[in-house]
Amino acid sequence: MKSLAVHITSVPLSHDEIQDALTKGQSLAHQNLQGLDLSQMDLSETNLSGAVLIGINAQGTNLQGANLQGVDLRGADLRGANLTDTDLQESYLHRVQLQGCDLSGAKLESAKLQLASYDSLTVWPEGYDYRNCGAVGPYANLGGVFLNTANLKGADLRFANLRGAYLSGADLTGANLQGAALSGANLQGAFLTGAYLRQARLISTELQGVDFRGADLTEVSWEQLQSIAGADFTGVQGLSELDRVCLCSRPAQELGTWNPFTRSNTAKSLGCS
Repeated sequence: MKSLAVHITSVPLSHDEIQDALTKGQSLAHQNLQGLDLSQMDLSETNLSGAVLIGINAQGTNLQGANLQGVDLRGADLRGANLTDTDLQESYLHRVQLQGCDLSGAKLESAKLQLASYDSLTVWPEGYDYRNCGAVGPYANLGGVFLNTANLKGADLRFANLRGAYLSGADLTGANLQGAALSGANLQGAFLTGAYLRQARLISTELQGVDFRGADLTEVSWEQLQSIAGADFTGVQGLSELDRVCLCSRPAQELGTWNPFTRSNTAKSLGCS
């Protein structure tokens, strides 16, 4: 197979140039493909080693057996992609979307997956310790991680360990946090609008200015909260009367604080008398 380039090019290849290279059996190693739409393409067995793939759209793309060793995939969308038997050693997968991906048989040695997103449909290589790789998803071990202002809209974080995590200003709108361990976490100013928090543990959590509007708070553990000053509980579901009474017994200064985003104070949003 002839190499199309030895060094990374400064200008990204066009879609037609990629197709032409594939037709001629040429390598795409070290090419600049940043930001391109490669969705649904057949890139199986393709040599993309060392390529720049930052921000590409590869939804549903067939990358089976491809050589992606050392590639830069930061921020790429790989939802539903076929990555079986793909070589991803030493690749950069920061903030990559891996929901629904099939990674069975993939080589992930020294791959950097910090803040990559996965879900219950993601298939990992047998024996791979995905819970401790830094990726965000169900059962992930993210204790103490810095996720300040992170975009986690709709994230699947069921039963994740987020103890002591820094989530101030994070956007968790519509996120699934069922059974998540958030004890000691910092959620100041976080957006949890419409989030699913059933059975989540918020023990000793900082909740100043949190937007809980429309969230499902069924069986949430609220013990020893640091502060709820400015938290907005408007339209929440599942909050028991006992929990509401306990929250309404917080100091008047907390209850009287207004949420800077929703312009509602905590007491009013809880319906405290």
